[in-house]
Amino acid sequence: MVDELPPVAARILDAVSGVVVGKDDIKRLLLVAFLCGGHVLIEGAPGTAKTLVGKAFAKAIGGDFKRIQLTPDLLPADVTGFYLYATDGGAKFIRGPIFANVVLADELNRTTARTQSAFLEAMQENQVTIEGKRHELPAPFMLIASQQPSGGEGTYPLTRVQIDRFMFRTTSDYPGREDEAEILAMADSTDNPVVPNVTTPDQALGLREAVRQVYVAPELRTYIVDLIRAVREAPDVDTAPGPRASIALFRGARALAFLDGREYVLPDDIKPLAAATLVHRMRLKEEAELDGVTPDSLVARVLEHVEVPKPAR
Repeated sequence: MVDELPPVAARILDAVSGVVVGKDDIKRLLLVAFLCGGHVLIEGAPGTAKTLVGKAFAKAIGGDFKRIQLTPDLLPADVTGFYLYATDGGAKFIRGPIFANVVLADELNRTTARTQSAFLEAMQENQVTIEGKRHELPAPFMLIASQQPSGGEGTYPLTRVQIDRFMFRTTSDYPGREDEAEILAMADSTDNPVVPNVTTPDQALGLREAVRQVYVAPELRTYIVDLIRAVREAPDVDTAPGPRASIALFRGARALAFLDGREYVLPDDIKPLAAATLVHRMRLKEEAELDGVTPDSLVARVLEHVEVPKPAR
């Protein structure tokens, strides 16, 4: 089964690339997260294709797409939904925009912590609870959240609990010269992009099951733990990643191996995901930041110093 399904995943990337110029790292990271049932936080300035890539991704998997524009006055019910009561005492549940296969929470840090928390149950349990009643979300479900650069005007910092629910974090930068020229050439076609349905939501769930079959040697599981522990024990770190980081790196490595058509994980499947998995889950001490240390540089240092195993297959 593993031999048959990677081409489907590759066609998803090709379909998204048909309307999204560049952003190859982001598109691949989104696919890896999707194959693991994870969620992605994208930080970047407005107009850097965050909405377009999410919408194209949803269409490629044949799923529903919803975009939620977060504002300071948005309420949790505007995200999850609410019950509409009639004069006869009956009630009808009105679904919020969280009920979709791929949801883009645009500028998540522009809304209050109360509304941000409306996403927590959905991200963790693929459901929402309204007035004590549980409502399951469509399967598969994936949240892609964007945020303005930290400290931007009118922003509310995401809590540690919220941040930890995101499997990966990445940055969407402005395009390069050649990419931006290509964007202009495609400008008229990206208003209503035509993205082929490469698969269906049910078939996409089959991809996830195939990823779970990819083998991770005990030595590589230990390597993942050693990387996380090295970050936790670094003297420059004030707040360190928890066990969700280990799980995210473990599952992400399996997805990368799957995309390469392998039934086993290599160290090179783990290393590329380390920064996207760890950077948003750590906070450095003030004195370290004054010395020019960054989360990215610390992760790079850890990758350089932790011994890489050579597992026997």
